[in-house]
Amino acid sequence: MNQVQKIVLAYSGGLDTSVIPSWLKDTYDCPVIAFAADLGQEQDSKELTTRALEAGADEVIVEDLKEEFTKDYVWPALRGNAVYESTYLLGTSLARPLIAERQVAIARQKAADAVSHGATGKGNDQVRFELSYMALDPTLKIIAPWKIWNFKGREDLIRYAEQKGISIPVTKEKPYSSDRNLLHISFEGGVLEDPWQEPSEDMFVMSVSPETAPDAATYVEIDFEQGNPVAVDGERLSPASLLKRLNELGGNNGIGRVDIVENRYVGMKSRGVYETPGGTILRIAHIALESITMDREVMHIRDGLIPKYSEMIYYGYWFSPERHMLQSLIDETQQTVAGTVRLKLYKGNCTVVGRRSDLSLYHNEYVTFEQDTVYNQKDAEGFIRLNGLRLKIEKLMKQGT
Repeated sequence: MNQVQKIVLAYSGGLDTSVIPSWLKDTYDCPVIAFAADLGQEQDSKELTTRALEAGADEVIVEDLKEEFTKDYVWPALRGNAVYESTYLLGTSLARPLIAERQVAIARQKAADAVSHGATGKGNDQVRFELSYMALDPTLKIIAPWKIWNFKGREDLIRYAEQKGISIPVTKEKPYSSDRNLLHISFEGGVLEDPWQEPSEDMFVMSVSPETAPDAATYVEIDFEQGNPVAVDGERLSPASLLKRLNELGGNNGIGRVDIVENRYVGMKSRGVYETPGGTILRIAHIALESITMDREVMHIRDGLIPKYSEMIYYGYWFSPERHMLQSLIDETQQTVAGTVRLKLYKGNCTVVGRRSDLSLYHNEYVTFEQDTVYNQKDAEGFIRLNGLRLKIEKLMKQGT
């Protein structure tokens, strides 16, 4: 235990990391640096710093990483239309490798020899953090308190915090765990562990209920360049500002709520409730623009890779060679994905109502049902005959003719 000289802890201010600084000091008797990444969770940095120091940290570092998070993590995933098990837009999965990357950098700057996180031994985040640490600096010691301390569950942590006089953000009445960033907010545990029980409306943070959303639809136009969103309603915005704008528009219209039971990497099923208003809008818009700008065969090959690509991110392999390889392929497909998409937001629904691009492969003169001079319909006769030949031969052989 005493071989550890200095620890950099991924600090969020949640229940687990509120307790961990004190526990680390008691266990390892060494300095603890609490690192908090501002990814858009809308926490007061001064309050967070004060709480971390009160919890036992010797030093607190808070970094504003909203632009890096959006540009270097959310946008690449958007270019790949990443979605885990057809529903989850990977908000937490994309945040963890960035936090780990900065932890490792701080460890080098501060001559720390260990990094720590507050993820449990049952979840996905432990894998995401630790695989990232290993990929970025395999010499660092990794301390995962949930795997070695004597606490059995969150109620034990609440009691420990009360004994130590540590303020915590949860109560026995609302014990669910939440994680927020600019892309989403997630809720797990507590009352949500019963997959039959409907979430309470007062739990939601980023969106209004579709039932109470405005009765009039909101229209929005989003411009893309090389698969990346760059403007909303004609106004160019930075990545973080653009996502924030769409979060507001989507949240006001009840967009982006999902309630799912997902398969964790460690092998168990878990119920999660998510709000991802801006991300939901962007994925729908991006797919719509690809429909007119991307070659059919390129699209079909790329689409076949989406489940694997999304799984890599969900499982924690952001810094793996296979993710880098797929990202290069995905980004190549995005060179022509440029143009504008118009959407209608209404009571939880996001509907595409228009798309246009100077690089569009859609040409009305080819698909029109009216008279045209560019397509000879008789050509389809031979096309169908050749493509159906193997089907015809198979049936004839079965009939013995």
